[in-house]
Amino acid sequence: MDIDAFVAARQGGWWRLQELTEKARRITRVAPEELDEMVHLYQRAGADLATARVEYAADSMLVSRLTLLVSDAHGVLYGQRDTEVSRNLLQFATVTFPAAVYALRRHIAVAALLTVLPWAVFQIWLAVSPTAFDVAAPDATAQEYIDQDFEDYYSNQPSQNFATQVFLNNVRVGFLAFAAGALLCVFAVALLVWNGANIGVAGGLFTHVGQWDKFWGLILPHGMLEISAVIVAGAAGLRIGWSIIDPGDRPRFHAFVDEARRSGSVLVGLIAAFMLAAIVEGFVTGKPWPTWVRIGIGVFVFVLFWGWTIAFAWRARAEGNEDFTADAPL
Repeated sequence: MDIDAFVAARQGGWWRLQELTEKARRITRVAPEELDEMVHLYQRAGADLATARVEYAADSMLVSRLTLLVSDAHGVLYGQRDTEVSRNLLQFATVTFPAAVYALRRHIAVAALLTVLPWAVFQIWLAVSPTAFDVAAPDATAQEYIDQDFEDYYSNQPSQNFATQVFLNNVRVGFLAFAAGALLCVFAVALLVWNGANIGVAGGLFTHVGQWDKFWGLILPHGMLEISAVIVAGAAGLRIGWSIIDPGDRPRFHAFVDEARRSGSVLVGLIAAFMLAAIVEGFVTGKPWPTWVRIGIGVFVFVLFWGWTIAFAWRARAEGNEDFTADAPL
């Protein structure tokens, strides 16, 4: 095909692509059918540009015209996609996730009790009972754990490797707490109790020998956000499990699917919490810094994440956002 015939056959599509590009640049959104047409014409123009560079390279004006056309369309198309992705992420962070957490508030209270009560019982019991202390760990093992092993755990690997390992483990624990709810709440309850009891045992060992400050100095920097995120994941699991036990006026399968979809938003948002906690655990907890500095960083990260979530939850609820209605799907 000679160059004149090539241009004549393709020029209508080029003009239309230019028209749509200019229109999309003037307004924030174009109609879906026009966007589909633009994508199709952009792909055709890209193919035409490749052909022109090979077969009509001598005509620099044609190659330049198509290069500019394709470049402009690319910038508008992918700029819109980036904007749409950013808009969706902002919607999730400011409405969807806060609304999902707000809907779990009663289950969060239950999950917190299931974690904190065994934690308190075991920590106080081991702190005041020599018999319980001896049963929990033989003298040599307990002393090594208190003097070295517990602290070394946070510093015996390169920070980035340890943070990655912790993040993956946190996500696994959070997913288990969430998924365990499908088994009629039993395993979700067991996991929360077990998690609290383990922390209580560690705290009890340190408190018994008068090193409670060392325990709190190592557990609080990352633990405030990490443990609270596990509690919220467990709450999501409890809600799913309870929907099977008491589906209300819905068929059990429909209730399960609805609550899994709704609570699933929580698990997605908690990935950010687990990541922040892992960064603190990997790069802050084990550092030889003053305790108040490490705990202060942990408090800042905790307040940043949950303060954001609570603030947007209350704002969206006050504005009557539909995501806060009882049956609104998230």
